[in-house]
Amino acid sequence: MVSPTGIQIHLRRGDVTAQIAQVGASLRHLTVGGVDIVPPYPDDAPTPMASGVVLVPWPNRVRDGIWQDGETTRSLSISEPKLHNASHGLLRFTAYEIAEHTDDAVTLAATIVPQTGYPYLVETTARYALTDAGIDVTHTLTNRSAESAAVALGTHPFVTIGDVDPHELVLRIPAETYFESDERMLPVGESPVSSGTDLREGRRLGDVQLDTGFANLHRDPDGRVRTTLTAPDGRTVTVHQGAGFNFVQAFTSDRYPGRPLVVAIEPMTAPAEAFNSGRGLRRLACDESWQLDWGIAFV
Repeated sequence: MVSPTGIQIHLRRGDVTAQIAQVGASLRHLTVGGVDIVPPYPDDAPTPMASGVVLVPWPNRVRDGIWQDGETTRSLSISEPKLHNASHGLLRFTAYEIAEHTDDAVTLAATIVPQTGYPYLVETTARYALTDAGIDVTHTLTNRSAESAAVALGTHPFVTIGDVDPHELVLRIPAETYFESDERMLPVGESPVSSGTDLREGRRLGDVQLDTGFANLHRDPDGRVRTTLTAPDGRTVTVHQGAGFNFVQAFTSDRYPGRPLVVAIEPMTAPAEAFNSGRGLRRLACDESWQLDWGIAFV
């Protein structure tokens, strides 16, 4: 059977396993000690809701696909027709090349080529490496254009603790502000967290409904932002994000295959509409590279 998500790469390190899909370089499944941490979906199904996909050269949405690139107005292809946005970058449905592969790590590579609304040539890699408690991910972007290229990056892992009722999991996000959105899921303002958006002390996953971007994230002494999902018995999934990942999107859903409730915890270098606001957007000079890291651990 040919999978709609391409070649499936299986990794193992002790009792930690992962499945990486070629299409979108997506983290398709992660287990630690036999417990699902990134929930799987059927092998014959396309990726649901961008599960685990790398979002580059922008995460989230660009209103009407229109953005101002210096003095030039550019028009991206509309990839979210329902809301008339350009959504989740240009490599979401790309079959990456497998550049390196060992028992417990894999590097996938894909190049963003000049196309409608984005005239830049940018090489990208995503390296997934298992750890004793989960997985670490490293992204590298290199601009091969003659001119500086506008770039941002995000990723879209859904996480859970598979042997626990997901409604009872407690979500903590160390964010001081959130983005208010309109009916097209585009930001219209930024406000201090309050009521349903203040997750600094944790909220039951069953008590929140989120498709929300967060900013002004607290970093621990080691420089990492840590978002956590904790079971009643204290076991915790931690999504950590390193330098450059200054935003996080949280998205809850009851439509994930085989799961009554899941949450995507999405490290992002820029929020929605960054191609217009400039918030978090980076311009890479010719031959300049940018390396970013994030990961998941379960203890």
